[in-house]
Amino acid sequence: MDRAIKDLQYWKFSAYGFLKNLRFFDPFIVLFFLETGLKFLEIGILISFREIVINILEIPSGVLADTFGRRKSMIVSFASYIISFIIFFLSKSFYTHLTAMMFFAIGEAFRSGTHKALILEYLKQKGILDLKVHYYGHTRSWSQMGSAVSAVVAGIIVFFSPGYRFVFIFSIVPYILGLFLIWSYPSQLDFSENKNDSNNFEKIHYKQRIKNTLKDILIMIKGKSSRIVLINTSIYDAVFKSIKDYLQPVLLALVISLQFLSTYNEDEKISIISAGVYFILYLITSYASKLSGNFAAQFKNNESSLNFSFILGIIFIFTIGILMYFGMSIFAVVFFILFYVLQNIRKPVAVGVLSTQIPASAMASGLSVESQFKTALVAVFAPLLGYLMDTLGLGSTFIILATLLVILYPFIRLGNNIKQPGRK
Repeated sequence: MDRAIKDLQYWKFSAYGFLKNLRFFDPFIVLFFLETGLKFLEIGILISFREIVINILEIPSGVLADTFGRRKSMIVSFASYIISFIIFFLSKSFYTHLTAMMFFAIGEAFRSGTHKALILEYLKQKGILDLKVHYYGHTRSWSQMGSAVSAVVAGIIVFFSPGYRFVFIFSIVPYILGLFLIWSYPSQLDFSENKNDSNNFEKIHYKQRIKNTLKDILIMIKGKSSRIVLINTSIYDAVFKSIKDYLQPVLLALVISLQFLSTYNEDEKISIISAGVYFILYLITSYASKLSGNFAAQFKNNESSLNFSFILGIIFIFTIGILMYFGMSIFAVVFFILFYVLQNIRKPVAVGVLSTQIPASAMASGLSVESQFKTALVAVFAPLLGYLMDTLGLGSTFIILATLLVILYPFIRLGNNIKQPGRK
């Protein structure tokens, strides 16, 4: 990407992604829940509860961001994350976990869609909106780099700590830094309207802004083109979000099957293996995000690239299921990594396609609609998959999931009915 485009704000966007992904609990969250005595079904219920709360707040938070300012929305988000980390650190029961999940969900709801809207608004103001896939892919790569660093630090924390809970207290530091970083963003990114235009932006009543935003959202949902894009991207992201953390029990199964590192206990071995695998995984996905624009360029349009990646994702899920069914954990880890890589190539393309379907003035709200649909699906998928894993095992569950996606795909495939930029 052109060096001239990598100005101060580009590095701020990148730093946001880096700090936001310093979630030291990510490589161990499922193991943390298992350590506190939870079953997979209860873990699924926690995830479902989180997604239900996000679902309730998703569109209102997007409307508030577009109405009162996107930076303020992000500040609320980071403050809620910090509260949730403190509660998780102190939590020892299922119901306290629920409270922590509630604050985490508030953070997710006020963040999802909002920061993408900030980036897209910045590109619009700079007159380089056509570079959105490449630009978002590059800034997202820093998120994955943050995850890579986070995995190593998390492994060190777990190795020297008496339990997994300490990763939460250390996660507070980067989120405090992220809070101040967001506040330093230019104020003109808060809204899509020009404050100096003839509409006299500052005098527009908040009620009218909300009314206008909701009208834009309704138009988007009613449109067949935007609706099928929302469904396609939401389903794929929901599946990824529902199963991505089950890499952790796969790694645990791998640790149990390995004979080396015999001088360490099981917790120490899982901290070493998890840190190594997640570090490599996020280094690869960081590079993969940068390739998103090049990947999309290999197809006749972005919609075709999303169709191809959807099918490839199904293949990866099915393969992981087969490998786990036959106890081949080490190869399942490899395909899990490929699944992560595919998601990070696909995501910037999906955001680019979605942005062509959403009015600029309602960008945060529109992206929140997509997030809301995704969270609704995760709320259904998570406990169902948890129940299946408790009863049938991880391998069989993944095979069933892949089969269902094969059946569903023809109905959500992106075709010629998708509106292209500049085409009526």
